[in-house]
Amino acid sequence: MRLLNVNTLSVEEFLNEDNCPDYAILSHTWGDGEVSFQQLQTDAAKSMGGYTKIENCCAQAKQGGFEYVWIDTCCIDKTSSAELSEAINSMYRWYQKARICYVFLSDVPSDEDPSAEGSKFSLSRWFTRGWTLQELLAPLLVVFYSSDWVEIGTRSSLREEISKITRIPCEVLMSKPLSEISIAQRMSWAAMRQTTKIEDAAYSLLGIFDVNMPTLYGEGWKAFIRLQLEIIKNSEDESLFAW
Repeated sequence: MRLLNVNTLSVEEFLNEDNCPDYAILSHTWGDGEVSFQQLQTDAAKSMGGYTKIENCCAQAKQGGFEYVWIDTCCIDKTSSAELSEAINSMYRWYQKARICYVFLSDVPSDEDPSAEGSKFSLSRWFTRGWTLQELLAPLLVVFYSSDWVEIGTRSSLREEISKITRIPCEVLMSKPLSEISIAQRMSWAAMRQTTKIEDAAYSLLGIFDVNMPTLYGEGWKAFIRLQLEIIKNSEDESLFAW
């Protein structure tokens, strides 16, 4: 597992995940100019659009007393299909083990009232993406930040608003085990979410259903069939067949 040092803004590798230092983790939606693992190691990174987000995330983590943070854009070498597959299968666990998850909402201003009807918080792109479902549910502590990194609230304090947006029950947002929720209901939470790649509609749910499987980009919707087969192997819940 790689972590970003908030003081040096350089990536460090930890071979034994169990011995990793405490870390914060970022949840966000990708935009233009995101900084990759390779690009972060060059001077050109500082001129890229996504570098400011990395700096601000590190500053927030540093303020919170953390020396390390995990950011998907620059902590995974996506040029390696083997590493990417391993990371996708590990991601739910990484979010789960983080001490805190910062949700950066680039499209929500700091003066927004999350409880207001039709608020920009409720309309944020973050709530429409496939990968952010596990990023909402896996961590113990989730804190939402506006576009200028002003705290909006936590998953706990905003649970009623988030439940209305996502249709996820408040008790789940308060950390009720997913194993106690039917497969059909968990599937329904992802139904309206979108992913850039077809396969990610399945891969983004691996942790939600506590299954592992190799990623094969290019397989299209076959990934979802493989996901269903893996779920069947691990569960007797027949509500899956509703999907």
